Amino acid sequence: MRAKSGFVIASLGLFAAAAPLLAHHSFAAEYDNARPVTLTGTVTKVEWMNPHARFYINVKDNAGAVVGWEFELGSPNGLARRGWTRNSMKEGDVVIVDGYLAKDGSRLANARNVKLADGRSLFAGSTDDGGPTR
Repeated sequence: MRAKSGFVIASLGLFAAAAPLLAHHSFAAEYDNARPVTLTGTVTKVEWMNPHARFYINVKDNAGAVVGWEFELGSPNGLARRGWTRNSMKEGDVVIVDGYLAKDGSRLANARNVKLADGRSLFAGSTDDGGPTR
């Protein structure tokens, strides 16, 4: 009986540890590398958290209306290895973002490169393989 209880407890521990992996997604599941986008906008929010950092910008569309966009970056640890810091982007900064649109048609994209307000361009940690496959 003791061995059976130990097995059940160990199994539950493994399931609990694997739960975050189930929530993670692949690039191809959410984004379309055949639909690149480049947008210029003003940063409204930056979320420096795992598993992916995110930031939000306001962009003027063709009619002059301001629309909000969300961009996914790599992990904070991966971004730090590429030269990012928590303060690389701040609210109010104007940035130029190259990325790939979400498959669902929302204003969500996976950022590939970000040109920051100070002129630096940083790789955004995209999990894409390097470009459109047309």
